[in-house]
Amino acid sequence: MEDLIKSLVDNPQDVKIVRKVDEMGVLMTLDVNPADMGKIIGRQGNTAKAIRTLLRVVGMKHNARVNLKINEPVGSERPAPKSAAAGMEDVMNDLKN
Repeated sequence: MEDLIKSLVDNPQDVKIVRKVDEMGVLMTLDVNPADMGKIIGRQGNTAKAIRTLLRVVGMKHNARVNLKINEPVGSERPAPKSAAAGMEDVMNDLKN
């Protein structure tokens, strides 16, 4: 998997994969350079989905459950998700206006 990820990014020296095995299966945690996050996630998450599918196939071959967690880089500027209640307030305010 490491070779695959390194071939996708511009900063392969910053790729870090940690593998943890427990009773639930194998958890692979991926850290990449913040500039490479878009390449790992892909449009609408398609690249990340494809990587996870490959890991699942390899896991099935070895009778193991394999999951991939992609860590968000420090200093990311992604907006915090809105709660459902906050979303309803916005809808109600729009209806009042």
